[in-house]
Amino acid sequence: MNKLQEVLKKIQPVDTSRTNAIQVQLDSLTKPQGSLGRLEELAKKYCLITGRDKPVIKNKIIFTFAGDHGVTEESVSLYPKAVTPQMVLNFLRGGAGVNVLARHVGARVVVVDMGVDYDFEPTPGLEIRKIGRGTKNMAKGPAMTLEEAERAVLAGIELVEKYKEGLDLLGTGDMGIGNTTPSSAIVSVITGADPEKVTGRGTGIDDQSLRNKVAIIKKAITVNNPDPKDALDVLAKVGGFEIAGIAGLVLGAALYKIPVVVDGFISTAGALIAAELNPLVKGYIIAAHQSVEIGHRKMLEHLEQAPLLDLNLRLGEGTGAALGMSLVEAGVKILGEMATFAAAGVADKKEETIKK
Repeated sequence: MNKLQEVLKKIQPVDTSRTNAIQVQLDSLTKPQGSLGRLEELAKKYCLITGRDKPVIKNKIIFTFAGDHGVTEESVSLYPKAVTPQMVLNFLRGGAGVNVLARHVGARVVVVDMGVDYDFEPTPGLEIRKIGRGTKNMAKGPAMTLEEAERAVLAGIELVEKYKEGLDLLGTGDMGIGNTTPSSAIVSVITGADPEKVTGRGTGIDDQSLRNKVAIIKKAITVNNPDPKDALDVLAKVGGFEIAGIAGLVLGAALYKIPVVVDGFISTAGALIAAELNPLVKGYIIAAHQSVEIGHRKMLEHLEQAPLLDLNLRLGEGTGAALGMSLVEAGVKILGEMATFAAAGVADKKEETIKK
């Protein structure tokens, strides 16, 4: 049995046996029952995933996976692929959107080179896990080999293994010019949706370019004939190295019982692959937001996830994940810091007030 299969076998379902006990805790706080809505839901989910009763979230990391895509040869993006390494360097300097929002919520950003067509110098905050210098053009053949796909997924799992000590919360992010094209192909194959229904404008392409993008996705699916029941086959034929790394990170989060806040369209493509490899990972995922990308809703439905936010975001990088992390932490703080009726001397039922 190879390492990936071992990981898939070891993942356990979220233990829900403490659900009622945590609900009693939440209901004892100085508020009407359920009045903090999804913040209470997040607190409960966090406790169930981690097995902790009154957790404190201190160590938060957003992993931003980067990779280039051969399909950019087909003019599917508004920007040239040279932007991928340029943005990675921007992340490392702390100047990108994800850096700003990560600082805002007190999270670290770790950038992961999964397959950028550029040689980066070793730098603090950079993990070089390069599988190749970008994928091949999926419109002409498989984006990568099965062996490369598996190695890329394992790289994501290994990152969780490396950073798991004291890690309270994970977030996903991405960077890769052209990567909405493989993401649309992945959701189309796995869910059976027509590519036209799940393909958006990515970086902001015009109508003609969008029609071309849809045609390229249809061509890639026809040329490669990926098996919708074999997630690794789908990943290898129409995926991306950074998408594979995200899939691995989600699997690693489930393996080590760490909640993972999944960002937008590309990150959710990775989560979709992870959940097809082992459906139990759905219990460990927190969907940060609903992206503008039209295929994202289909992905979230397939993963049985209700997004926390809908802010018309479409940047990626982990920006939505950062905001989602702040809400998870808010829910956990409510559970840990809010006074109970008994401690505050507040009556928790109308009858008690009348008796007094």
